Amino acid sequence: MNSPLLEKSLDFATKTVLFYEEFSKTRKDTTIAKQLLRSATSIGANINEAVYGNSKADFISKLHISLKETGESIYWLTLLKRTCLIDYDFDSLLSLAEEIKRMLIASLNTAKENKQ
Repeated sequence: MNSPLLEKSLDFATKTVLFYEEFSKTRKDTTIAKQLLRSATSIGANINEAVYGNSKADFISKLHISLKETGESIYWLTLLKRTCLIDYDFDSLLSLAEEIKRMLIASLNTAKENKQ
């Protein structure tokens, strides 16, 4: 299936996994980075579930979860950026997360309009 939203979320998850691997080599406490890893990889997983959902309501519900996970990822990225624990290009990850958030909101709005 060719879904730009799914592709973007997979790119985001991939970049986050690679960030986590780099971060965990330099820090003893990876609690915040693990939280980011969980939320970032959940975005695409829930989008994938939405695509294969049983109903329009299921589709919308899974996209809402993805949106919440995107918001959480943005929070953890912002926190990591502010702490300066590692020199990393957080702005590119934040930009990608914001793009995914906009795409999810647009998809949710379209799905809700088509539901009625």
